[in-house]
Order: sequence, then C-alpha cells, then structure tokens
Amino acid sequence: MKVTTETRRAGREVVLELVFRPLSNALVPPLRRLGVPPPAVVLANAATGLVAALLLARGELVAAAVLLQVKTLLDNTDGQLARAADRVTLAGRYLDTIADLVVNAALFAALGYVTEQPLLAIAAFLALTLVLAADFSTTELYREARGVPTRQPPPTGRAAERMLASIYGAVFSPLDRAVRGLAARRFEGSGGYDRVTVTVLANLGLSSQLVVLGVCLVLGVPSAYLWFVLACLAALVPLQLRAEREARQTAPRSVTR
Repeated sequence: MKVTTETRRAGREVVLELVFRPLSNALVPPLRRLGVPPPAVVLANAATGLVAALLLARGELVAAAVLLQVKTLLDNTDGQLARAADRVTLAGRYLDTIADLVVNAALFAALGYVTEQPLLAIAAFLALTLVLAADFSTTELYREARGVPTRQPPPTGRAAERMLASIYGAVFSPLDRAVRGLAARRFEGSGGYDRVTVTVLANLGLSSQLVVLGVCLVLGVPSAYLWFVLACLAALVPLQLRAEREARQTAPRSVTR
C-alpha cells in the first residue's frame, strides 16, 4: 500500500512540532558527539519531572512549570537521539513510557497535596492515563489500517528488557486491548479511525498536557488543570461517536442487483 502524505502527517501534536521537536533536534548532535546514551536522557527526563513534582508540592509553582517544559524537551530528545545513533531498543521504549507514568503519578500526587483535593487528583491521574492510552492506540490502529504500522525493534531477551516488558504489559496492555476491542466492535466493516480523530487525540498528548499544566501553575490555578484533564476524558465520547459516524459514511456500500 502506498504511504500517503495524510498517513505520515496524521496524529501530529502542534506544540511538539512547533516548539519541542526543533529544540530537541538541536540538542541531539552535541549529545551524540558526547556519546550520551539514550537511556541516560530518559532518566534525566524522569529526574527533572520528579524534581518538578517536589517543587509543585512545596508551592513553587513557576519553578515547577519551567522544569516541566525542560522535562518535555528531554522526553522528546531521547527518542530523537536513539534514532540518530541507531540505538532504538524495546527496553528504551518501555523505560520511556514507564518513566512518564511514574512522573505523572508524582505530579498528580503533588497536585492533590497543593490543591487539597486528593480525590480529584486521583480521578484526573486515571483520566490522563486513559486519554494517553487512547491517543497511542488509535494512532497505531490508524497506521495499521493504512498499511504503515510502527516498526518495533527486535527483542534482545536481556533481563532488563524482560523486566520492563513485564511492567509495561501489566499496566498498558489492558488499556491497549480495551481500545482495540472497542474499535473492533464499533468499526466492524468500516475504515476505523480517521485523520481528524487521531490528530485531535495527539493534541491531547503528554507534551500538550504539560504545557497546559505549566500555564495553570504560572497563573496560580493548579486545580484548573485537574478539571481540564477530566474534560479531556469526557471529550473522548463525542470524539468516538464522530469517528464512528465518519466511518459509516465513508464505508464502501454494497451494490444490490
């Protein structure tokens, strides 16, 4: 199947493409010359996010907001560095995703503490996890339906990779299966998710989420972000219904004689 421009461009996150990717592209050459391994960048990204969570819990909102953007920059640099150095591994991909989950948990714990709304923070954390899972899985389904699935590096069988795979599978595989099961039931006989759906979901992704959180912190309204995340989760319902309607309208019609 021919790879179209639509397929390549679907799912692009605006803030990532306009801000963080150009900055990460500028960071990659010096890091590569220094021989910095991609997993070290992942760990630096996680450490930065955890420090941001600590500052947030202490009420240092602006400092936390700044560090969150640094965290996002590093989060987008590790993958670029791995590809540039031809060091893309399954372990690295698992580590990156798990590190994001740990940092997100710390951030929402800090938000619950600083806003004195722990139950709202827990609900928002679960909501964000579901939104990010929907973003990932629908994009993968979109690409697979068009014959361009994401290439996975071969497994090495190393102990660290197996451990990370076990953690990843326990946390994220059920979410992926749920999204794929929903798609199988709701899009049977049609083309599945369309470009608009995956693009909207991409712009609810983690880079955009941390920018919104940063803005809320600078404005001194951290609780507003918790409600924003819940609104993102609620938006999945009309987005799904719209995608199903579009799929029905574009599905090939059987011709009766």
